[in-house]
Amino acid sequence: MIYIHNHKQFSYICLTMEQKELNISYKEYGNVSELSPEDRLLVEQAVKATLNSYAPYSRFHVGAAVRLSNGETVSGSNQENIAYPSGLCAERTAMFYASSRYPEAAMEAIAIAASKDGELCSMPATPCGACRQVMAEYQTRSGKNMKIILAGSDKIMEFDKVDDILPFIFDSL
Repeated sequence: MIYIHNHKQFSYICLTMEQKELNISYKEYGNVSELSPEDRLLVEQAVKATLNSYAPYSRFHVGAAVRLSNGETVSGSNQENIAYPSGLCAERTAMFYASSRYPEAAMEAIAIAASKDGELCSMPATPCGACRQVMAEYQTRSGKNMKIILAGSDKIMEFDKVDDILPFIFDSL
């Protein structure tokens, strides 16, 4: 039921409250060998990209690899700066490079891995909100879902689309 109230200088609409539920589905693997060969390669490239990270302040090295619809794969790593927040996350580094280098190619999948003190983190590192929104923009732009693979040494999480890690994508413009 909708109620419309008028009050001197403004109007507003009150909707009766409805309880909703959000369910997110994803796959969880115990080992990289359980992935498809192409996804395994993408994770390996993300892990390798952690070695190119510049993270002297946090010592948290993140790598990302993006598989494109044209068959190319590009990677990126986090780049910190003493003038925080002037650095950039691995995910955005990889996606911005992919879009700049191959503007017509859709981003089919992104794998993300992180290491601390030279060891792959046991639990997968999840992207920050800004990176999730950039993923959403590229997914929307291509009209195709982008798979997200979050890799840790103890488990790997695979999401079919960005909406699964950012359910209320900002697209109001």
